[in-house]
Amino acid sequence: ECGVFGIYDLDGGNIAPSIYYGLTSLQHRGQESCGMAVSRTDGERGNVQFHKDLGLVSEVLRKDVVHNMNGDIGSGHVRYSTTGESVAENAQPLVLSYIKGSLALAHNGNLVNTEALKWELIQTGAIFHTTTDSEVIAFHIARERVHSATVEEAVHKTVEKIHGGYALVIMSPRKLIGVRDPYGLKPLCLGKRDNAYILTSESCALDTLGAEFVRDVLPGEVVTITPEKGIVSDTTMCLEKERQARCIFCLLYTS
Repeated sequence: ECGVFGIYDLDGGNIAPSIYYGLTSLQHRGQESCGMAVSRTDGERGNVQFHKDLGLVSEVLRKDVVHNMNGDIGSGHVRYSTTGESVAENAQPLVLSYIKGSLALAHNGNLVNTEALKWELIQTGAIFHTTTDSEVIAFHIARERVHSATVEEAVHKTVEKIHGGYALVIMSPRKLIGVRDPYGLKPLCLGKRDNAYILTSESCALDTLGAEFVRDVLPGEVVTITPEKGIVSDTTMCLEKERQARCIFCLLYTS
């Protein structure tokens, strides 16, 4: 498994320490590598600070590293590799800079159509720097964003293409987005602390931060957090209950 975490403080407070403590509480979901990415939504688009490497949260995100990072929106990840090698290049979040600004993606899960999606991108000139299916997702979102009115639309077009079990936390310059696969294989929940909203794999990360558990993200749901609208839910990807499934390992982790 892997653990994903995202937080957006709509009051503009620095969320870097919260990501550290959130990831520490998710450490049992992955001990190979970890990382965090933060940005200031009142700054220039693309002003993302990030740090990631092989090792535990306490080893990679040292006190001096976290102290030098400042943002009111951010994402984090702890990795247990199931696709791709256990090397520093495959650590997450994956951060892309492109014509629309920046994109940071944290991914838990596995796709079953990675090769077809990757070949589609390679034919249009994409150059991959990792061996993970997570980079395939990030590239497809970025490519769709160029031809979409909003990042939510780009995410929706991408999740229509990908198949498998996944939980995604996506940080754009001004929005935080959470996605859970239509079968509900991978866990993702929503929390709130004051005027900060949190997306994470397990509610234990919310408890660590003194945040309130709001609810689980529904299978197939796309949740967008913005200053203008707060929480916006899109459930058009949801499947019927009888077609949903659960990962037994995730149930053991979260029980």
